[in-house]
Amino acid sequence: MPQDLLATTPRRLLFGLLLAALLLGLPIAAPGPSASADEPDDPVRLVIATAGLTWEDIDPETTPHLQCLADRSGAGAMNTTSTSVVSTKRQGLETLHSGYRGLAQEAPRTSGIPTPATDQWAQLGVTVSSVELDGPGPLSETAYSEIADALDAGDLVEVIAPSLPDADDPAREQSLADLDGVVGRTLEELGGCDATALPRTLLVSVAATDPQHPESAEHPGAVASRTVGLQVALDTAFPGQALTSGATKQTGVVVLTDVLPTILTSHDATADGLIPGQPFRGTAHADPQQLALDRSQAAAQVDAATVPALGSWFVLGVIGIVILLVPALVRKPRLAAVGRALAAIAPLPLAVGLFASLVPWWRAESPALALTGVIWAGCALLSVLVLAGPWRHHRLGPVGVSAALIALLILGESATGSRFQLSSPLGAQPISGGRFYGLSNHLFGMVLAASLVALLCLFAVVRTPRARTVWTVVVGSLVAIVCVAPSMGADFGSMLATIPTFGLLALLVSGIRPRPWHVLALGAGGAVAVLGVSFLDWLRPAEERTHLGRFIDELLSGELVSVVIRKLSQNIAMTTGYPALAVVMGVAVIASIAILMPGRLRWRRLAALDAEHPASYPVRVALVAGAWIGYAVNDTGPVLIAAMLGIWLCHLPAVLPTPQEADEVERRDRAVA
Repeated sequence: MPQDLLATTPRRLLFGLLLAALLLGLPIAAPGPSASADEPDDPVRLVIATAGLTWEDIDPETTPHLQCLADRSGAGAMNTTSTSVVSTKRQGLETLHSGYRGLAQEAPRTSGIPTPATDQWAQLGVTVSSVELDGPGPLSETAYSEIADALDAGDLVEVIAPSLPDADDPAREQSLADLDGVVGRTLEELGGCDATALPRTLLVSVAATDPQHPESAEHPGAVASRTVGLQVALDTAFPGQALTSGATKQTGVVVLTDVLPTILTSHDATADGLIPGQPFRGTAHADPQQLALDRSQAAAQVDAATVPALGSWFVLGVIGIVILLVPALVRKPRLAAVGRALAAIAPLPLAVGLFASLVPWWRAESPALALTGVIWAGCALLSVLVLAGPWRHHRLGPVGVSAALIALLILGESATGSRFQLSSPLGAQPISGGRFYGLSNHLFGMVLAASLVALLCLFAVVRTPRARTVWTVVVGSLVAIVCVAPSMGADFGSMLATIPTFGLLALLVSGIRPRPWHVLALGAGGAVAVLGVSFLDWLRPAEERTHLGRFIDELLSGELVSVVIRKLSQNIAMTTGYPALAVVMGVAVIASIAILMPGRLRWRRLAALDAEHPASYPVRVALVAGAWIGYAVNDTGPVLIAAMLGIWLCHLPAVLPTPQEADEVERRDRAVA
């Protein structure tokens, strides 16, 4: 058996303390954007709706009226996703009135959208006038007079303004001028953009497109498209501020479904039933229009830039894995050491990418190259820490530190309010609009996988059952707290998977044989814990609640069954609708079986790892259990599985003994027998 280079007590203690510092050094505070505490007194009186207007279109030279309105308004980049892959103007206009994404009559039954759609503007208690200024031929001056008369009468006026064609359409420039003219003429009828008596006005671009035949572009999908851009949102109630809402909790970003609650709240009205949005709020910012532009540009460019940025670093990991899995290569000690080092640092971009927005890479002439530089610089710094510390002398040391860093960075980013991940690689993407803060399912998958890898490596030097149990409980508790806390991860499904996973591991490493009632108790414990936190979140004001508190609203309104069905159907749709994810799921099933049967499958090196470090097998049992529990209780389970699989494919080969070491373990076991 090879000599354990960390056999001395001081080195064991150092190794344990370093991993402890990495996993325990998590911030517990999570301040969010400092939104204005005072609600505006003025009710919304004028809503100007267009389509296709982005922040790149607004310019003092080409759109002076839009620029003037932006200068005296709160500014936000707005998500307009729908139940179809591409959002259209007719969908956006219905969302403006119903508060739900897309057309109710065309939405899937599992979408949770009430059918037929309810026009919530009927709750306002005022007359609503709609004026169509988007049509062929010259616009009638009478229409502008109708707007002024309706506002004088105390009505709420909806102006349907001209839309903009796609960015590559030659007619876009003229359409932009027409839109600016309509906005300018409308405001002129009310005394001008700078008029002090201008009523509270919202200008919102309700969709990215307005095709001539919208039904040809509206196709339902399990994942929203990221090919469309964020749209313009303006609210004159918050001049010089960045818009935010309780739905996004991100400065400078709002959702189309927030517009209706903004209108209702301003008129002291309440929606008929539950709606997903929250009212606009203003947040102090030095340059809110630049922030909205940055949000839009980063969101539009991040997907294309992510592939070269992360992929170029992953090439190193692929090289390392090939070295470690090819017997002829791994038998060479120096080459094996290189392979382990490359495999250990391979997953680092998964965590580093969350912080890429610290550098405005999207402003560069080549955004993909700039993002690649940011990722490589961050990974290089972490690689020094992973490979240069005293733990480098132990085969499992660099892998354990790398995994701990990944868990620490992802949890830390969520614990500090999710300020950096927006439009960063693998972070929350405001265009798709699944969620804008906290831990998405793929991030939780990375945290769960990395935490278990770190524990596996730690158990190589922490050998007593009591110490291993304590470490498991401590790490599991920290993961659970950050994942489920409303001001941090705010992830409902993570608690349902975290407590059973780490609870099962604690039983296994303590020497207690798990019984069926243990498993039931752990599952019930996870459910009780998440429901308790959700109830506490529900007690907060509606605009401050997260997904957790809103689940209680759905529970009280009798929508629990529909919510469960909707999440399960989305899980199945992702698995069956995307060939790549279907392949990943197939590989995950095979891998789950393989890592639990090394003896029967004659996987000598993994069997040797278990003989050398028996605690590695319980960790893998917990890994498989956690992965499939996580898949079952989350609506995007396939991406959770893919994230866990990616980390373990990199790190497991790096902790395996070499063939020579495996041979020595076998000889020792035969001698003992």
